[in-house]
Amino acid sequence: MNDNSKVLAALLAGIAAGAAIGLLFAPEKGTETRDKLNDSLRNLADSIKDRASDEISNLKDAKNRVADNLKSKFSSAEDQVRTAGGQAKSAFGDAADSTENNFNQA
Repeated sequence: MNDNSKVLAALLAGIAAGAAIGLLFAPEKGTETRDKLNDSLRNLADSIKDRASDEISNLKDAKNRVADNLKSKFSSAEDQVRTAGGQAKSAFGDAADSTENNFNQA
């Protein structure tokens, strides 16, 4: 369980315990207590949605960074392969020319 999950679990447990204790010791009418509880739960839901949205945004950013990094590495590897291929082609051509010259001189 990562730190964010632990914090969220502790937050939810704290809110549930607070709501239960509040209901037990509430001097208010039941309707008022339920309204306050509904407001608290609505606020909790909003904060969870905000936190989830932030985490999703962070994951998207991380995904984009990894994708860009991989694209860069593949591009670099492709350039190296093209360079090596050009060098091999040149070396092969030089060897063929040298062999042809040696054959003609013989």
